[in-house]
Amino acid sequence: MNFSGDFSGRTIRRILSLTLPHWKMLLGFSLCIALTAITESTATYLTKLIIDRGILAKDYIYLRNLSLIHLGCFVATSVFIFGFIYFAGRLGQLLQFDMREKLFNHLQELSFSFFDRTSSGWLLARVTSDTRRIAELASWMLLDIIWATFNIIFSLIYMGTINVKLALMMLIIVPLLAWSSIKFKSYIIKEFRKVRSINSRITSAYSENINGVKVVKALTREGTNARIFGNLTEEMYEASFRAAWLSGLFMPVVQFITSLALGVIILYGGWEINLGGMTIGGFRAFIAFVSFMIWPIQDLARVFSEMQQAIASAERVFALLDMDPEIGDDPDASDRASFKGKIEFREVDFSYVVDNPILTGFNLTVPAGQTLAIVGPTGGGKTTLASLISRYYDPGRGTVYLDDVDFRRYTQKALQSRIGVVLQTPHLFSGTIRENIRYGAPDAAEEEIIAAAKRAHAHDMILNLPGGYEEQVGEDGTLLSVGQKQLISLARTILANPDIIIMDEATSSIDTLTEQNIQQGMEELLKDRTSVVIAHRLSTIRNADRIIVIEDGKITEEGNHRELLRQGGHYHHLYTSQFRREHSSSMLA
Repeated sequence: MNFSGDFSGRTIRRILSLTLPHWKMLLGFSLCIALTAITESTATYLTKLIIDRGILAKDYIYLRNLSLIHLGCFVATSVFIFGFIYFAGRLGQLLQFDMREKLFNHLQELSFSFFDRTSSGWLLARVTSDTRRIAELASWMLLDIIWATFNIIFSLIYMGTINVKLALMMLIIVPLLAWSSIKFKSYIIKEFRKVRSINSRITSAYSENINGVKVVKALTREGTNARIFGNLTEEMYEASFRAAWLSGLFMPVVQFITSLALGVIILYGGWEINLGGMTIGGFRAFIAFVSFMIWPIQDLARVFSEMQQAIASAERVFALLDMDPEIGDDPDASDRASFKGKIEFREVDFSYVVDNPILTGFNLTVPAGQTLAIVGPTGGGKTTLASLISRYYDPGRGTVYLDDVDFRRYTQKALQSRIGVVLQTPHLFSGTIRENIRYGAPDAAEEEIIAAAKRAHAHDMILNLPGGYEEQVGEDGTLLSVGQKQLISLARTILANPDIIIMDEATSSIDTLTEQNIQQGMEELLKDRTSVVIAHRLSTIRNADRIIVIEDGKITEEGNHRELLRQGGHYHHLYTSQFRREHSSSMLA
């Protein structure tokens, strides 16, 4: 998707709607900002009275009283500033919490096909940096805008009470300053975008040249690559120079307009003082109010720039939140499922990419309680079958039946809760071994966890670890070996007690010794259940009730281990080749 980050009324309204559940925080910081602007403006106006009626009139009692009021304004301002920082900070954190929770929950509902085409880095950026920018827009940037608005309003009111003509002159100067600030910043932002774009190309070229250094040297491309890289760095220099030049010019231009405005005000104000239309104290206070009005306008360019980035972030986050799952539950789908285990594919067509079919008119029946093994070359459709049974994807045509019932008649949650999946590379979550085994059955008792580990032949391995069942596994189980992770994964599946088991190449990454333990755990897991086993090591499926060979999405061979060996086909070739390799390895060992 391409996001411009331009101002969008719909996007801004949607961002602001996020604050409605926390209206008390919004009201709190808005009120504190208004009170801050009032006390600051009042304190500034008091300087007029202090000078005119206190110092120049030599009325020291009046001067003392005004000074105490002036001090009170500063104390009140400090309290109100603390208030709006507190409320804005809390609002920002609450908004981040809300958005991250919404995104996390929404991602749980999206279909597998979404994750196939979306990188985890892209998703992490949406959940972290983009939600932070949106929260900042709805809290701190909103605070800046409200504060600037109140400052300008109350400053103009007090300026009008001091001298109406000078106040009207400021009404002409303020829009000019605002226009010049926004215009300059828009040019600067455009140049910095070019810098970022060229920088990405430089980084890519640098990385490619380093990673492919052998090819570069083999083809003597050093000189050519150096020239290409030199052209990119020259482009980078020119774009950076333009951006720096505009950035350097921005403040002098704003200062020039500000100085010009102050010069006119000083000239006219001095003339008014001579004519008696303005006091010295009033003139001093008016100059202070001008400063109050100008700094928010100068800061407006920064706020405008950050708003563009925040709006672009919001468009990405809202586009993700508005995305519907490609697989939905039927309105009348049952949320309860229990299967004897019969699986049937009827005339199933499936493709991950249009015009690139994986399965075409595929038919397969697996009787309840049967262990079916699937072998075949990579890309033949083995994992696709496993994914379709679990309804991670829907067929393009045809359907899958479980116990002679269309699997769409069940909700995805009900269906998937009765199907256990053991992957080739098992995934463990950060936490303890106990927490990982209990992951599929959160209410399981300690005795049930230990019993599941024993059935998976993982109990002894766990007790040999320093922490036992309290051993930390690390993120994605990085503190354990692949074999240990696989045994814990088996225990987790046994504890969940599914009706159907899918083992997707569950032992292809395990050493032979560890495989024996896993095989024993698998036998416990597969007992009295319908099982679909996908394996590269054919020695693990010799005892399967039935073996099918899939090539190009079609069943080319079918039978048990002995029958397929007698056929002398693809299975026979794979088995004898693996047997020779394993025999040679054991002889070398």
